Amino acid sequence: MEGDKKGITSEELKQHNKAGDLWISIQGKVYDVSDWANEHPGGDVALMNMAGLDATDAFIAYHPGTAWKYLDKLFTGYYLTDFKPSETSKDYRRLASEFAKLGLFEKKGHITLYALTSIVLMFCVVLYGVLCCQSVWAHFGSAVVLGFLWIQSAYIGHDSGHYQVMNTRGYNKLAQFLAGNSLTGISIAWWKWTHNAHHLACNSLDYDPDLQHIPVFAVNSIFFNSIKSCFYGRYLNFDPVARFFVSYQHWTFYPVMCVARVNLYIQTFLLLFSKRRFPDRALNILGILIFWTWFPLLVSCIPNWPERVMFVLTSFAVTAIQHVQFCLNHFAADVYSGLPEGNDWFEKQTSGTLDISCSSWMDWFYGGLQFQLEHHLFPRMPRCQLRRVSPLVQDLCKKHNLSYRSLSFWEANVWTIRKLRNVALQARDLANPVPKNMLWEAVNTHG
Repeated sequence: MEGDKKGITSEELKQHNKAGDLWISIQGKVYDVSDWANEHPGGDVALMNMAGLDATDAFIAYHPGTAWKYLDKLFTGYYLTDFKPSETSKDYRRLASEFAKLGLFEKKGHITLYALTSIVLMFCVVLYGVLCCQSVWAHFGSAVVLGFLWIQSAYIGHDSGHYQVMNTRGYNKLAQFLAGNSLTGISIAWWKWTHNAHHLACNSLDYDPDLQHIPVFAVNSIFFNSIKSCFYGRYLNFDPVARFFVSYQHWTFYPVMCVARVNLYIQTFLLLFSKRRFPDRALNILGILIFWTWFPLLVSCIPNWPERVMFVLTSFAVTAIQHVQFCLNHFAADVYSGLPEGNDWFEKQTSGTLDISCSSWMDWFYGGLQFQLEHHLFPRMPRCQLRRVSPLVQDLCKKHNLSYRSLSFWEANVWTIRKLRNVALQARDLANPVPKNMLWEAVNTHG
């Protein structure tokens, strides 16, 4: 009977928001996910970020229809009595349902086949250029090709981390293992840990790890207050070292991007050999060992040290294109503090993202992530469908007077550098005292 339902208010739900006591609401029903957190395929961070809140929109975005059946065993018997979804949320859910009925989440096209084929061909070109050619220009060209190989491999790793790009779960995990760990040297476990948190709290200054780059970069002056990172569980101290770097960040942005890959390797090792629990630790470590076997051996085949250094730096610099792209999608967008509430999850995704406009023949270059807002709203959707749904997302944003920003690659760079410059000029104001801290923050350690 309707009158026999046990009710709970949103304020009461918010009390269940810590480890060992995690409750969430999905379509008005309240679930206890405390014990499920460690088993959750998306990691415990995703559940921690949604704890005590309505998570309907986020659940719809990240889970297929088959996931609903697993909720019954987690149901507390309580119903949320005072939550009413916004009109924006209602329209978003209807749109997601329509896409599911059209099979857009299952129609993957041949993108993965083309990408994997191109990766194999590029790897053969790299091997031939290094092992069979003595010319320095051949080695330089091989380094360039290797950089593009890493970019395309990262797209495959990204796609397989979000949805089943292969026919079975086992083959999908194999794609992650090869394209992520073994070819790029970046752990898919580390990527899932940070990327899920980024998606759920897109452009939150204290919850989104993709904005937390102190002491090298700061996208907002709020970082000058040494805010606490709820993701890393430590304070991002804005000390004199951070002030110095941030004061010139609009000049150092591109040079740092050229070697940003080094930080990703460091983050991978810090997680894999930490005490933190995550799935498939042994498989991730094996993949990393494979990378750090073939890559040094390949470099050692180059005849002299100057060419070896050139080879490594060139391959790293080429991947800067991808690192820059990731920053363009978010650095110049709006930011906020805290977590998105149940009624504004959609709004936070629109305000925190920028799309990159391009012709359809350039989609391979951006890996589908030029449709950043579409990807954030429908992360399980294969990239080949994002251009198709983009007009519908634009209409939805226009209907609810929400931001939909699509810039050219050049315009996005201008916006990003302008944002970094504005914050840099604020950081140069020496009237703002800052505390002292160690440079160890530079590598964004996990602790």
